[in-house]
Amino acid sequence: MPLSLIKHKVLPNVGDTETSHKHLTCAEYFAGIGLVRLGLEQVGWKVVFANDWAQDKFEMYSANFKDASQHYKVQDIFSVSHADIPNTLLATASFPCIDLSLAGNLKGISGKDSSAFWGFTQILENQANKPPLVMLENVAGWLTSNGGQDFRLTIQELNRLGYACDVYAINAAHFLPQSRLRIFVIGVHNTPNVNQNLSIFARRSFSLKTQALKKAIAANHDLSWNFVEVPPLPEKVKTDVSCVVENLSDDDNRWWVDNEVKRHLNMMSPVNLDYLKEVQDLPYYSYCTMYRRVRAGKQRAELRKDGMAGCLRTARGGSSRQMLVKVGQGTIRMRLMTPREYARLQGVPENYPIPSQINQALTGFGDAVCVPVIAWVAENILNSLVKSL
Repeated sequence: MPLSLIKHKVLPNVGDTETSHKHLTCAEYFAGIGLVRLGLEQVGWKVVFANDWAQDKFEMYSANFKDASQHYKVQDIFSVSHADIPNTLLATASFPCIDLSLAGNLKGISGKDSSAFWGFTQILENQANKPPLVMLENVAGWLTSNGGQDFRLTIQELNRLGYACDVYAINAAHFLPQSRLRIFVIGVHNTPNVNQNLSIFARRSFSLKTQALKKAIAANHDLSWNFVEVPPLPEKVKTDVSCVVENLSDDDNRWWVDNEVKRHLNMMSPVNLDYLKEVQDLPYYSYCTMYRRVRAGKQRAELRKDGMAGCLRTARGGSSRQMLVKVGQGTIRMRLMTPREYARLQGVPENYPIPSQINQALTGFGDAVCVPVIAWVAENILNSLVKSL
């Protein structure tokens, strides 16, 4: 199925313009290459301020958003002056995950990178007119880092600043063929009807919570929560990773030579080899992703055979680049996934420019959010909260 059809199928209905007006303004922190903005814009929001410290991500952002120089500040979040930030309805923060991720260094919310969260709350504290809504996004390890204390500290801090919170676990697999679980916290400032009734969370769709999230709420029921009724996520996509594959010719030098393919076949388990033998002689091509991992002191090549891509990450985040296996019609071919394939797995439109520096592109997309997930959150949670404010 072409990617365009997938997008049409999984993205939320944006025809309802009741909340799509000039007041839906957003300040985006840790803005990266602008994928939060892409999702918000689909349902009527406008980013009027953005900040990130990484010049290479700003370059990607500005290549796509021509107004970047007017509102995007490239500087450390601790040095951003609250006086430079316009009043907005929403502030978003996809703060660094490396100290919280199981693939990272697990130093926690006080680690060198993830401690940037405190720069975000410092800005909120100094703003005379705090945004009525905040949205935080991070990896699932946020819930369990330091025995759950890092998650508790972040919610306590938002509570201290006047925000009652709700929390959701959302996997991008409901929208695109990428297994990418992320935790979203939505805070509402000075809401007069703070809802401490845990029954709303308890009856929430299982598509929006995990066992780890349920344990985190149970362990922190004493904090200030604002649980609201939301619909379940759409069913997980039925399409597979083949829908994002770039159509490279057989003589493209990005396909590995035979010796490199054989080297990786020799690194596979019998189960993976048997799978490839089964599909190799089929009259059509199948695709799956592959990873290099160290198991019992030896490097292994492992296939993902469910049609999904694994969670896109970066080398800095503790993960190697994903590989693609094309098998069928008597052949087995392998190569690294391309930046455009990374972009498609994040729901990025085809007209988003890809930089010539491959590592810049892979880091930009790997560190980002899944666009249709953001659009769903905005349509089904943020816009509903705006109506109730």
